[in-house]
Amino acid sequence: MPETRVPRRRRFLVCEPRHFAVQYAINPWMHPDRPVDTGLARAQWQALTDAYRAHGHTVETVPPVPGLPDMVFAANAAVVVGGRVFGSLFKAPERRPESLPYDTWFKSAGFVVHRPESVCEGEGDFVPAGRWLLAGTGFRTTREAHREAQEFLGVPVIGLTLVDPYFYHLDTALFVLDDDNIAYYPPAFSPGSREVLARLYPDAVIATQEDAAAFGLNSVSDGLHVFLSPGATALADRLAHLGYLPVPLDLSEFHKAGGGIKCCTQEIRS
Repeated sequence: MPETRVPRRRRFLVCEPRHFAVQYAINPWMHPDRPVDTGLARAQWQALTDAYRAHGHTVETVPPVPGLPDMVFAANAAVVVGGRVFGSLFKAPERRPESLPYDTWFKSAGFVVHRPESVCEGEGDFVPAGRWLLAGTGFRTTREAHREAQEFLGVPVIGLTLVDPYFYHLDTALFVLDDDNIAYYPPAFSPGSREVLARLYPDAVIATQEDAAAFGLNSVSDGLHVFLSPGATALADRLAHLGYLPVPLDLSEFHKAGGGIKCCTQEIRS
């Protein structure tokens, strides 16, 4: 019989895709010659935020800024642990201006914000997982940022190396199901990192290549409900078998920029 799962209410920060577009290419998913349906993108984003609220979660918004088409990807702006905000320093010059409006929002909400000295991209590469912080590197966030985050947040950091440019952020290759388990796609990681994950999470849910390509690992779990791409069918079936409740949400317009559900969702952990 599946285990009994208990959801935990979350506090999310999001940014309306008012200015969302693919205007440059900084990952393999982005093709500026492929137009974005802005109306559909807004509808998909609204469905996501409505689903969060319908499942009892708090959703807050940061105002979008003209000229910052990727600001909708709120997860990349910071990682928040114990009420401390470790901000971002984006690798791509096009995205660096996004840090300021997010820092301003957090400061106005009463948070202490650390501006990093090393390149790092928030929850894109920092994934809080119970006792530790899983931290990706290889394409964006640097190992120096891993050390900086550990010093500021006071949480043990587990470094993981990404090797496939299509999974350029950790949150495209792995997500946390609850404090004890994760789902991930092993080929996105170096051999040593795969060994680390296998030791830490012997019961992890392993995604297929089709699940990963459908942004199935760019998902959000509250411990029971898993908000995920409808294209990740095998992953949804496996999660349901384990007692989770998949909540399919189509964010296909955002896939054109290399993002999905988690990319659009910053979790505020007080």
